[in-house]
Amino acid sequence: MTTQREDITHNAAGFETDQDAVFDRIAARYDLLCDLFSFGIHRHWKRRVAQLIAREPWRDLLDGATGTGDVVLRVAAAQALGRDHHIIASDISPKMLAMASRRASNLRANITFRQLDAHAMPAIADASIDLYSISLGLKICERDKVLREALRVLRPGGRLVVLEASHIAPAWLHRAYLHYMGMAMPIIGWLATGGDASAYQYLLKGIHQFPDAADLADEIRAMGFTEVSFEKLTLGIVAIHVARKPA
Repeated sequence: MTTQREDITHNAAGFETDQDAVFDRIAARYDLLCDLFSFGIHRHWKRRVAQLIAREPWRDLLDGATGTGDVVLRVAAAQALGRDHHIIASDISPKMLAMASRRASNLRANITFRQLDAHAMPAIADASIDLYSISLGLKICERDKVLREALRVLRPGGRLVVLEASHIAPAWLHRAYLHYMGMAMPIIGWLATGGDASAYQYLLKGIHQFPDAADLADEIRAMGFTEVSFEKLTLGIVAIHVARKPA
């Protein structure tokens, strides 16, 4: 059983999903926040995730912490999806899901929007998903629980794709980046959210406390995944991890 101390260690942002509905409060401004914090570069990161997903053979895709649907919308645009392709876009925030559903209203892709907690998804059957993706969500979760749940729902041989924060090399440049974010994020976040401090505090803490890509790869491997690899983007601000559930 995971101890409380281990849970805290593996929740980089210290965010409790059942105690703060912050993402419901900022749903209408979430995309603006992402653009401001990353100077719009997050769009490139998510396009890359969509490209990796499009290369994989899958029929059932589950996107965890889908937010306003950036990744699933790009998957639908990048890949000619047939009737046998089914996407489950899941998030714990109903208002985020509502935003994602509206954005997908003109798409012909088979997308189901479901309110699910990535830590535990009893509504998703064991070994029923071909590909599980999560983008920029692990930093506000107990990532060991989320990865364990991803392993459970994936079919043998199924693929895991994770986009998440990483560390810039060299170390001095990473420290400079964190210093910049520590100054800029509170100002930008306060303006964009109308003074809702919790939103950017969680994200800032998550960036500071999240492990490097190599360490996260080790965690994914220790969880039971194989063929674990990653690529860093934008000097290492983020990395995309891919792994497979053993067949």
